[in-house]
Amino acid sequence: MSSVSEGRIRSSAVPSITPGPLRTTLRADDGVRIEAVYEPCTAGAGAGAESSFDGTAIVLAHGFTGSVDRPAVRRAAGVFAGRAAVVTFSFRGHGGSGGRSTVGDREVLDLAAAVEWARSLGHRRVVTVGFSMGGSVVLRHGALYSVRPDGDAGAGDVLEREGRTGARVEAHADAVVAVSAPARWYYRGTAPMRRLHWVVTRPLGRLVGRYGLHTRIDREEWDPVPLPPVEAAALIAPAPLLIVHGDRDPYFPLDHPRSLADAAGDGAELWLERGMGHAENAADETLLTRIADWAVAR
Repeated sequence: MSSVSEGRIRSSAVPSITPGPLRTTLRADDGVRIEAVYEPCTAGAGAGAESSFDGTAIVLAHGFTGSVDRPAVRRAAGVFAGRAAVVTFSFRGHGGSGGRSTVGDREVLDLAAAVEWARSLGHRRVVTVGFSMGGSVVLRHGALYSVRPDGDAGAGDVLEREGRTGARVEAHADAVVAVSAPARWYYRGTAPMRRLHWVVTRPLGRLVGRYGLHTRIDREEWDPVPLPPVEAAALIAPAPLLIVHGDRDPYFPLDHPRSLADAAGDGAELWLERGMGHAENAADETLLTRIADWAVAR
């Protein structure tokens, strides 16, 4: 699962104005096809304001084994659309996208393509919201595509560390939300994570992933190992960062969100949700609405 250069990210040409949802195929920088859906904001439809393309867009990054058409993703997108325009997409190896899942490494290219597409439609503010694996991706994307106060893109030390170049202003996020995200790689401290590692690392597990979970997984190991989420969290500022985690998450205990918040310092806000489980499947409408309100307000 080797990292690749983050140069120009190509996306499909789209009209400047569209009356409703739009489904298209994007191209990540390494050429992988990424299916994506754009939905305009439904708030005040017919009354102007956020129904135009110059409002906020939320780019939703799903968890491992998710996809743009999974019910939990569509439910979250529907709630978000009440506050802002929404871009959903399937990570590589998921749904109708091409390629194979690298479980959080090259997926940063897929997210960058989706963010850039939202900006190509005219949205001046783009907020990324990631769940579980998608949470780790939005954190790394927030660091790799950061914008310094002088307006330049990229955090040079991070780009050099991952061997990547060419981070662009148009692919950056104005705010980042990580829900149920891990703080570190290779975590096996819970039974669900031990099962996930078996799926990812074993030939039989990858067969189960392909035919049982509808997820095509890359057999290669990471080379180099991507920047850990906890280190990425420290590099997202000045963009605002929200970390959301359930106190009944069966995958990642509470030391993960607390580590992320500690690393980000004053640049992060931490919500520990009572009774919540893991990722988009556990996020109810009330929480999703609060996240969307935070995204628009920031």
